[in-house]
Amino acid sequence: MPRKKALLIGINYFGTKHQLNGCINDAMNLREYLVQDHGFSASQSDMVILTDAPENRGTPLEPTGANMMAAFRWLVSGNNAGDSVFLSYSGHGAQVKDPDGDRESGFDDTICPLDFESHGQIDSDTLHKAIVSPMNPRTRLTVLFDCCHSGSAIELPFVYRPNSAGEVNLVDNVKLGISLAASAFNLLQGGFSATKINDAKALIGGAQSFFASLHHQGGGGPTNEHGLGEETFVEDWKNEGKDIWMFSGCADNQTSADTSIAGAATGAMSYGFIKTMKENPNQSYVEVLQNTRQLLAQQYQQIPQLSVGGEYDLSQRVA
Repeated sequence: MPRKKALLIGINYFGTKHQLNGCINDAMNLREYLVQDHGFSASQSDMVILTDAPENRGTPLEPTGANMMAAFRWLVSGNNAGDSVFLSYSGHGAQVKDPDGDRESGFDDTICPLDFESHGQIDSDTLHKAIVSPMNPRTRLTVLFDCCHSGSAIELPFVYRPNSAGEVNLVDNVKLGISLAASAFNLLQGGFSATKINDAKALIGGAQSFFASLHHQGGGGPTNEHGLGEETFVEDWKNEGKDIWMFSGCADNQTSADTSIAGAATGAMSYGFIKTMKENPNQSYVEVLQNTRQLLAQQYQQIPQLSVGGEYDLSQRVA
């Protein structure tokens, strides 16, 4: 029987100038969601939770850099075909100078363990080698990073790019334009009237504006028919063929909100992901991305991202 296992990390950095408020809550909320709604076991053999809660101080569950790297090794080991693995990180994200020149920005994304000031950050190249490269290619790994500068934090070779406004992708806009035009045609079936003609003109005008705008849409580079574009480090990793799907709270050049919703501290992306999945558990990866974007756009500037380990069909259901 396929196994499900998860690694959840939440760091609040208590008592420091970097303190956050919602990251431990993010980890615990994801634990509840995975167990209650997604069939995961809360057993310590199947789910490891690293937080800087006081009771974890000095234990393997304290999210120091060394403990996080050890937890990554546990996560990627012993997986078989058909297994479903989940990884989340909620904490600080940052950037450091790119040492190998494969980033157009000149910076690598990083995450910040509890002891990052004394032992350093973990950069995206290290994360890729620790999480992506060792993963069984026939195991599905879903990743959720709720931190700043997280768009390509584990250097997956393909990214589902938003348009310049952070909205749904090119393919969906084409479908919407076609739908508007079809609605205008259907409206005029069965006779004409001044009201119908005016409504049809509005629909056709909307369709034309969608089609006319397609030439101007872009998200940082060319995409294929699914909206997938190659990252700048694609040549390093594109042939690994790992079944890995990553939701990140924002683009590489953005920050991700630590906020309060309904009186509880939480990360905006973690909240949006859980709410979106609970409302409809049978969504594809693209649908989750789009619905989470729409939810967060009501209040936040950040634009969630989806990156993948290969040129896969993005209509696959979230595992």
